[in-house]
Amino acid sequence: MGIVYFTRHGQTVWNVENKICGATDSPLTELGHEQAVELGKRILSEGIHIDEILYSPLIRAKATALHVSEITGIPAREEIRLKEQNFGKYESTPRDGEEFAKAKCNFICSFDGGETMLHLAQRIYNLIDDIKAQPDKTYLLVAHNGIARMVKSYFEDMGNEEFSAFKIKNCEILKFEF
Repeated sequence: MGIVYFTRHGQTVWNVENKICGATDSPLTELGHEQAVELGKRILSEGIHIDEILYSPLIRAKATALHVSEITGIPAREEIRLKEQNFGKYESTPRDGEEFAKAKCNFICSFDGGETMLHLAQRIYNLIDDIKAQPDKTYLLVAHNGIARMVKSYFEDMGNEEFSAFKIKNCEILKFEF
């Protein structure tokens, strides 16, 4: 049986400002850096076995992954497929916007220049299929809230409303089993 862990990056400037980051880079806050360090310490103290860290190329996830790697000694590498969904015209708008909440429930909406949920599902499901094909290796995926939503949907049935409402806290760690 294979295992994959998932965590969301540490707190960012745009998280504090309640803005949708999406595919736009937003750096970690000081708290975000501290959260990443604490995550690394937690992985060590709880004896969580991870062979490799795969991280999104966006600066917030990369910084989080590199903090964890430095503390734990686990090798880390960039995985382009973990990049957050591009939310098109909604990038930098309020996270709790009513129009955005409705748009997230439409899986073929490209957000006027972004990426549909179906396209996102294709790249994330392909990545998880690749990981599943390596049952002797345990990964930690360091990415984003939208990616967490898609990873969870790979392992669990979810309705559209539940899917679009799902959230993960900064540096929370989830465990999934194949």
